[in-house]
Amino acid sequence: MSLPVMKPVEGKVTRVDVPRTGYRWKGSVEVEVEGNRVVLVMSGSVAQWLQPGENVRLMLFSEPQLVRGEYIALPDDYRLERLWRGEAVEVWPPWRAEERLPRRDPLRGEVVYEYRVVAREATSEQDYIDIVNLEQYHYASKEEIVAVWRCPICGRFIESNVQPTCPEHGVPARLQEIRGSLPSSRFLVLELVDRKPYEPRIVAYVRVDTPIPLMHRRITVDGKTVIEKMIREKVFPKDWFHPTYWPLALSRRREIIAKYRELAKLYGSRRIARAIVGEEIAKEALRIANTAAARIARVVVHPDYRGDGLGVLAVKMAIRWIAERRVPEMKRRKHIVETIAQMARYNPFFEKAGFVYMWETASGRPVLMYPLTDEARSYIERFLQNDPEARKHGGKLYKSRYGKVDPIESPIRLVELSKVYSNELDISRLPTALQEVLKAFGVEKRIVERYVLRNVNIEINPREVVVVVGASGAGKTTLLRMIIGACLGIDSERYKPSSGRIEVPRNAKLEYFLPGEREPQFGEEPILQRIAEVTKDPAVAVEVLNAVGLSDAVFYRARFEELSTGQKERAKLALLLASKPNLLIIDEFAAHLDALTAQRVARKLSSIARSAGITVIVSTNRPEVIRALGPDKIVFVGYGTAYAVRYEESALA
Repeated sequence: MSLPVMKPVEGKVTRVDVPRTGYRWKGSVEVEVEGNRVVLVMSGSVAQWLQPGENVRLMLFSEPQLVRGEYIALPDDYRLERLWRGEAVEVWPPWRAEERLPRRDPLRGEVVYEYRVVAREATSEQDYIDIVNLEQYHYASKEEIVAVWRCPICGRFIESNVQPTCPEHGVPARLQEIRGSLPSSRFLVLELVDRKPYEPRIVAYVRVDTPIPLMHRRITVDGKTVIEKMIREKVFPKDWFHPTYWPLALSRRREIIAKYRELAKLYGSRRIARAIVGEEIAKEALRIANTAAARIARVVVHPDYRGDGLGVLAVKMAIRWIAERRVPEMKRRKHIVETIAQMARYNPFFEKAGFVYMWETASGRPVLMYPLTDEARSYIERFLQNDPEARKHGGKLYKSRYGKVDPIESPIRLVELSKVYSNELDISRLPTALQEVLKAFGVEKRIVERYVLRNVNIEINPREVVVVVGASGAGKTTLLRMIIGACLGIDSERYKPSSGRIEVPRNAKLEYFLPGEREPQFGEEPILQRIAEVTKDPAVAVEVLNAVGLSDAVFYRARFEELSTGQKERAKLALLLASKPNLLIIDEFAAHLDALTAQRVARKLSSIARSAGITVIVSTNRPEVIRALGPDKIVFVGYGTAYAVRYEESALA
């Protein structure tokens, strides 16, 4: 074969092969250039959009290999562009971009930790298996199966949420399809670059489709619900959304119906006829689809990474992918990205990524759009200004119902506070043998008294985040108990100082968590129900769960015992926040979490508290947690003393 290497040459597509099994990651396109034919190995999700006869531009990075009489170029050996009406649209290699997502403390803006991710199109079977694993966290329940698998030997189909083994041949089944997706769907994954051995490879994915075929909106006129037909075509140019991928419309054509009847008669089976016709319809629908819009159909983030900005990052990267590669069809320039998401009412990550709320569909689901061009932006602005319904919301959908608390009206003051613990050591009730051992050390009967806190003077101001540090047994918990006792008027020796006083604001509304002593309580009910019992408003309950990073219907429906350790910690935090306290005290904060999860939870707590106006006092000795909290003050406790310093002035900063 005499083809130039590292030089673009124009040619035509002569054949497209996409197998029925594993079509998303297996495919090839044969291209004829300068009288030679070369087979380009690529993913099926890309190959299926190309058609024989299309003009393309190919650049080989190395000589193709001769395999069974055909010249083959492997996925890393070439670049391919589609020549579409005078424009070159890059088709291969798959799109990818690296991004860093710094997570900053909400007070000073300093970087606490950082995600380094690669956003890229899914291309391998393992990518799609990882997508299946994440898909379960989007909408599945115990009764829902999100994937279909097929034995590579006998062809047996198996429905399962995890990769199954063929019961007959004992080999791993191959992924056949992800339920709910379309043949036209393209998938973008976010892969952690510098991940720890225990972290997942893929932490999020975005599914991109063509626009939905028809869209109507629901409005209220004179107190009555009215459905306005074809709303998009009234706001934007009609051809931006048509022709979209719509197999159902093709299935109604007379020639398709006639062919179906012929095949059913020929094979004596309607099922076989449907399969054959359906495959042809899907191919034809892919061939004619050509819009100036794309749709983000799904965004799923790994449960342990929710509420930390990765959802917003995934959407932003998908927008770049759509704009640069014109996905999913890779034809016309894209003007707009649409999404239809009920969750957008409760979680603003689409709006944080720049989407604008437009209207509700006829079924009552919110539609948000992102303009990719100035032309699209002008259409959206004109609609928001001129449409009576749109003027009411101004392009904003999400409104926080949790809002802010009334902060404590004055500082918490510990004035000359002392706490003496007294303990009597008496060995008389021990077995004789043990008494003899202790007597050898001179221990018989003794009263031990010691100052846990002595003449402590500390002031904690409204809205501050304060961290209490000190060795085990130094008095951290005692200090917290003194404040709790003063706030709640607890008449117990454990919660009262030996001398001195504690001044607490009259409007203090306290929630506290002392492990093993007083903890948030969950029963057998779903966690959403438990949180809603406190908030008295399901929407606020959803908002609180979203805020702590449990932003998925699967977790809303889950019982507390079904959650992982990290998710339980977040659920407890949600329950503490549900009553909208203005003072939150937590002992041994994030003690049972790994370092990465602890940082995420700490940063989230600090962000929520500062946004809502909550004063927070927590005890912890973990430097990474303290840094993520970004506290205003550090209270050092030990050997009877306790004093506070500004965080910036402490050795922990």
